Amino acid sequence: MELFRKLSAFWVMFHVFLLFIMLFRSRYPRKKTFLIAGSSMGGLMLLNAVGVLIFGYDVMGKAFLLTCTIPSFILFYLLSADKKARFILTFCLADTSCLWIVAVTLILDEWLGGGKYILMFISRLLAFPLMEYLTYRYLRKPYLELQDSVKDGWSVFAGMTALYYILLAVMIYYPSNIVERPEDVFPCILVLVLMFFNYATIFSALYRQFLLYQKQQSERVLQEQKAALAGQLESQQRIRKMKHDMKGHTIMLSGLLAAGKEEEALEYLEHVKTEMDTLTGQFCVNPYIDAVFVRYFQKFKEIGAACHFDVRIGEEALPYMELCQILSNGLENAFDALKELEEEKREVSVQIKYNKDYLLIRVKNSCKEDKYVEKGTLPPTDKKGNDHGFGLPSVQEAARKLGGDMLCYAQFGLFVLDVMVRTKSVA
Repeated sequence: MELFRKLSAFWVMFHVFLLFIMLFRSRYPRKKTFLIAGSSMGGLMLLNAVGVLIFGYDVMGKAFLLTCTIPSFILFYLLSADKKARFILTFCLADTSCLWIVAVTLILDEWLGGGKYILMFISRLLAFPLMEYLTYRYLRKPYLELQDSVKDGWSVFAGMTALYYILLAVMIYYPSNIVERPEDVFPCILVLVLMFFNYATIFSALYRQFLLYQKQQSERVLQEQKAALAGQLESQQRIRKMKHDMKGHTIMLSGLLAAGKEEEALEYLEHVKTEMDTLTGQFCVNPYIDAVFVRYFQKFKEIGAACHFDVRIGEEALPYMELCQILSNGLENAFDALKELEEEKREVSVQIKYNKDYLLIRVKNSCKEDKYVEKGTLPPTDKKGNDHGFGLPSVQEAARKLGGDMLCYAQFGLFVLDVMVRTKSVA
């Protein structure tokens, strides 16, 4: 029967790794992550298997913090895109969930299976795949979205899961296996029940923050769409006014030409042409995107910022809602940075052009000399209030929605936002 005990131990180790991978966000591509993690964890499990064969299950059970937990923690911390509290929460969440099943199956086997490990082995064969299915089906997606959207509050939850991990490990294995200490079984059951409800509280609290984030994000997108549509409406109203004024322009030109004043007529015609150009697209032909540029061009001028807009798009169909969201947030971020500088240092530029199958957008602006943002990271907002800190995450979300991505960095007094997106107009 000892064979079932050893096999179940290896089964647990494998599924701890599998559950963690479901909730883990690596800094490397998936293939490289699986290669490094699989080979490292495979070697670690092999070493622990040899240890079980040599020293026995009880000895390795007490030493698993040193032989398994700490090495795997270091490995995945180096691979993880999330650091500090978020990583600790994910790591301890996977481990404590598996330890919870370990404790329950141990107690059930002792009470119902006579301590022969057959019931323990069979129940673990069923429990771990079921837990992973439920995790993948219901938890994985919202949990990953939570890590993207919720910035604060992770430290408390990470501390709770870390304490639960230590508490469960001590209760199950120290000073001996829990089934060898009947007087501690009932307290252990209470801890297991309490852990279940506490984890439910953790996730409900995080989920409420996520819903609040979504609401604020939706409101922000609606405001951006409203501003874009308002700009378009204003442009259309100016065009209708211009059409109405064309009769007067025609009469004026006819009078000048009839009087032989050709130079005055040409000057007047050039004035009309300039006015028409501003109405049909001051920065680009697309009326929605142009409305965003017109709006921010005026804002930048009000603070004395130098603007350079190089927009190389035509009349082709574009996903203007997402592009307006990207440009509005990028330019608003630049506007906020420029306001903190002296007027002579305020400068912003925007480039939009095609490169093969992608549309490339670069927003570049001056910023404080001491501001540093590493490539591939999202800088935290330094504004106060719950309605801030959504700009760059909104850009990233819109870019990924269009099959692209976003990259930003800051150094030497310059902030650069690069966005690459697929567009419907590109084959």
